[in-house]
Amino acid sequence: MQWLTPLVGLSAAAVAVPLLLLLYFLKLRRREQIISSTLLWKRAIQDLQVNAPFQRLRRNILLLLQLLALIAILLALGGPILALRQGAGRRYVVLIDRSASMNATDVSPNRLAEAKKQANVFIESLRGGAVFSLADTADHAMVIAFDDHAKVMCNFTSDKRQLAAAIGAIEAGDGISRLGEAVTVAQAFAQAPGVDASIRTAETPAQLILFSDGRIADLETIVVAADELLYHQIGESRDNIAITAMKARRAYEQPEEVEVFASLANYGAEPVTRDIQLGINGDVRAVRSVTIPARQAGTDAQDAVPGKVAVNFSLKHDGEGILEVRQLGDDALACDNAAWGILEPPERLSVLLVSEGNPVLESALRACPIARLDPCTPAGFDAMDPARFAVENPYNVIVLDRHAPAHLPRCRYLVFGAVPAGIDVNSPGELENQMLVDWRVRHPVLQYVNLTNLFAARARVLELPRDAEVLAEFTESPALALLRREGSTFLMSGFDVLQSNWPFEPGFVLFCYNAMNFLAAQVDGGEQRDLNVADPITIDNVPAETTVAITRPDGSQAEVTAGPGETVRFPATYRTGVYGVAVPDEPQRFYAVNLLDADESNIEPVDEMAMSSVTVAAQGQSVQRANVPLWPALALIALILACVEWVVYNLKVRI
Repeated sequence: MQWLTPLVGLSAAAVAVPLLLLLYFLKLRRREQIISSTLLWKRAIQDLQVNAPFQRLRRNILLLLQLLALIAILLALGGPILALRQGAGRRYVVLIDRSASMNATDVSPNRLAEAKKQANVFIESLRGGAVFSLADTADHAMVIAFDDHAKVMCNFTSDKRQLAAAIGAIEAGDGISRLGEAVTVAQAFAQAPGVDASIRTAETPAQLILFSDGRIADLETIVVAADELLYHQIGESRDNIAITAMKARRAYEQPEEVEVFASLANYGAEPVTRDIQLGINGDVRAVRSVTIPARQAGTDAQDAVPGKVAVNFSLKHDGEGILEVRQLGDDALACDNAAWGILEPPERLSVLLVSEGNPVLESALRACPIARLDPCTPAGFDAMDPARFAVENPYNVIVLDRHAPAHLPRCRYLVFGAVPAGIDVNSPGELENQMLVDWRVRHPVLQYVNLTNLFAARARVLELPRDAEVLAEFTESPALALLRREGSTFLMSGFDVLQSNWPFEPGFVLFCYNAMNFLAAQVDGGEQRDLNVADPITIDNVPAETTVAITRPDGSQAEVTAGPGETVRFPATYRTGVYGVAVPDEPQRFYAVNLLDADESNIEPVDEMAMSSVTVAAQGQSVQRANVPLWPALALIALILACVEWVVYNLKVRI
């Protein structure tokens, strides 16, 4: 047996028990009165001894009942708990899944609430320390919430109130479930300080207690011992209709024509007919009824395949807009019932080419989807008024071919074979016969661009600042780099294309095409408008110390201040929907955050989780109390004794 508040019970006993006994020791003080006879006062003769302040304590059933009731109340104040688990104190790490699938309402009110409820039961079952023991025999626990990232809610402690508060502070999200980071954090916190993780110590490792539906994306990468993790399965149903993909694009020949594509999945065992609605800026444009086939049963080696159907819409819209595709029906998971997209206005890119004459570059630029290309000589460009240029902003992109002007208006630049002044880039010399050795194939500028055979007879040495992005490298110097300075974006090539074999490669035209699209995006700030859950909203070219207001999908607001790098970053995109961003003196812009993950929308609970090292089966039942509180029984006993005392007292009074 353990006591939660033994000092409270002892303190109360030290005051209450003596006071009760004192009431029975005290005598009544009576006024003396001379009478003629005591024959009629036999009862009073028995009380003659009360004239003294104290009397001898006599046997009294009322006193015994009152003492027993008082002792029961005092024991209840001490918080006795019957511990069903024995042994030394252990350490536990409570892992609570807060990903999108844990918002499913097949368990009332939802899976996350049920997981928090069971976690609280587990916390209440932890053993407290022995009051009169010199050794710490209490159980310790920490709480970690996770989706695609882990968050430590509470470090190791035996304070159950602190642990319960940490569990209550876990908020739902719409992200993907990944357990690897949470397990790594848990093992790092559980490791004794100063002890190498590869050295086995006598200390019992911390037990991982997982509350999840088992829909975890990175199970194959997780390494745990055979008995290190206990999995408590949350959830009952697998039925769900989800939008798993959505894309909108404008027709190249007719930019006002917009095609919207969406894919829907049915994870249930029966076909489902649903109405699919398309809206833009809050106006419904079309509603279409589709039948989504049932899921196909899987084999032992493969999971069941959901039934899928594709739907497409066409509409005309020549401006910016917020697209919404929504399936009009109720199911267990709401965050995948709709998908949003930000429709950009038709691109009408104006480009200024500053060159003494480069027909290869001019031909490549004319092959790009731009509305206007104006050639200009270096002397003509230097004669322009930079202040007027910045105000009128006649061009979206300026291409500098072997020209480094002294003054640059704020714009987006594609630079070949020169280093503009005032952007913190130095070029102390030239190099000869350079081969490209590495490049970032995933960057939008170099996507699908093959640079394997790129050779430059002459190239400039580029000394870049720390915040520059190197996109491609020669053996001795960067070849392509991306830099942002004072509201301008510079995509730089450290060599003259006419001094290389690049114009003879198909990748050169594709590079120019990608560069124009990338720099055109910088016109609106360079940020990606269609995001996945937990992708940060990034806004460039915001003056330092400027406060930007962020409106979340639920209507709540947050404020972010731009740093010295003139960039605003808002990472808290944990819920799906449309986020509004208000930059002072600029039109409001919007960002769409979607789930669009077929695995996360599959809400069927998993009975077994196949990890890298072991397969962990779900526990057979939900968490049960391992410690039984005894104070309710003691309080009931005290109430019964008080009732018996009242009955005895009334019987004596009648007698």
